[in-house]
Amino acid sequence: MTAITIHHDAELLSKAAAAFFAERARLALADHGRFSVLLAGGSTPRRTYELLAQKPLAEQIPWHACHFFWGDERCLPDGDERRNETMVRRALLDHVHVPPEHIHPITRCEEGAEQAAMLYAAELKEFFEGQPPCFDLIVLGLGEDGHTASLLPASTALHEKVRWTAVARRPEEDFSRVTLTIPVLNSGKCTLFLVSGRSKAKVVRRILEPCSGESTLPARLIRPQWGELLWFLDEEAAGLLKAQRMASPEL
Repeated sequence: MTAITIHHDAELLSKAAAAFFAERARLALADHGRFSVLLAGGSTPRRTYELLAQKPLAEQIPWHACHFFWGDERCLPDGDERRNETMVRRALLDHVHVPPEHIHPITRCEEGAEQAAMLYAAELKEFFEGQPPCFDLIVLGLGEDGHTASLLPASTALHEKVRWTAVARRPEEDFSRVTLTIPVLNSGKCTLFLVSGRSKAKVVRRILEPCSGESTLPARLIRPQWGELLWFLDEEAAGLLKAQRMASPEL
């Protein structure tokens, strides 16, 4: 089942997402002693991460029990401005006390993207003790072309049913990307899409209210097997939806 919540603007959406993150972290700690979260890149998630690093939420989250992973990454040198890891560190991780060994970025691209993907799959296997990855929270963004993580339209990675990681590349880019695959993204306990801005309104409608014969966009393949699927939208991103959805109270 898909639950959609519409917030007045991007700032209120980010505040709601940050509060939701904090609550899920506390619940996971109480239930099984740790909180595993898969992070997204992009401007909307960035603001959520910034809010998590600030009071009051920064003082309410069990950072010592949080484990951070990434849904995708550009194969660029460490510290490159275009890396999702760089953004998350600057927005959040550089400001809170997370044990370094609890931070699990996608790195080691020096020997090629395929090698980096294989090594990240091995890291997931070790963390989840050989079982299919089951994150407490998966945070996803959405591109105007319908991609999420680095599951790009027409990519062969969209058809992966066994491997947990894959390599993708845009024709216009001079670097490859490592992405987690549909089997991983559909096995989490809770998946949260964060989408804001008028430029996303058309693709949001195509995903949430598809017409007959609509081609399958990558984000439409996110259908958790047993977990929750939540969409946090601002009013601009939700502007073309026909159905009235649940509105969030002002924060």
